[in-house]
Amino acid sequence: MHCPYCRHTDTKVLDSRVSEDGAAIRRRRRCESCEKRFTTVELMQLTVLKRSGATEPFNREKAIAGVRKACKGRPVSEDDLACLGQTVEDTLRNEGAAEIPAHEVGMAILGPLRALDPVAYLRFASVYKSFSSADDFEDEIALLRMEQAALDDAAPVVEERAQGRSPVVEERALRALVPEEARDEPSRRARNHHDHEADAQPHAVPTG
Repeated sequence: MHCPYCRHTDTKVLDSRVSEDGAAIRRRRRCESCEKRFTTVELMQLTVLKRSGATEPFNREKAIAGVRKACKGRPVSEDDLACLGQTVEDTLRNEGAAEIPAHEVGMAILGPLRALDPVAYLRFASVYKSFSSADDFEDEIALLRMEQAALDDAAPVVEERAQGRSPVVEERALRALVPEEARDEPSRRARNHHDHEADAQPHAVPTG
C-alpha cells in the first residue's frame, strides 16, 4: 500500500474495523517514512458470471452504461445515475455472494430505474427483456399502471401513519397492495441478457 502523501510503500496498520454488512474493512494506517496517517477501505470484490461461463470483476460504470443510453433525452442527471449505480451495487453486495450471475445485474437495475424514470425503464426493459412486439410494451405499461394505482391507494394510509392517526403499517402490508405480477420478478420474456462487469478496488482516503 503506497502512502498517499509521499508514495512510500512501508505503511503500518494501526486499526482495522469491519463494516456492519461485512462487505468492507476500514483500516487506519501510518506511513513509516513521513509518519502521516490515512485510511483505506477494502471492499469485497464482486465477480460477474457470464453466460459463456467466463467471469469478470463487477464494474459499476459498465453496469449502468445501458441505463445511460436509455435515459438519453430524459430529465435524469449524472448524479441520478450515480445513485442508481450505487443502489445496484449495494443490492448485489447484500446478496452475500462474491459471484453474481450476469442476469442478476440487470434485474437489480430494473427496480431502481422504474422508480427513477418510467420512460427510461421501458426503453431499458425493451432491450433487456427482448420485447418482440407492441404487445410486449403494452403489457409492461399495464403493469406500471397497476403498480402506480396500488401506490396511489396506499398513499392515504402512509399519510395517516406519518401524522400518527393510524397504527403502524408494516412495509410488507403496503407491498401486498401491489399486484404480484407488477413486482420485481424475472420476466418470462427475459431470454437475452446483457453481460455486465464490475470492479471494486481498495482506495486510499487521506484523512490527515
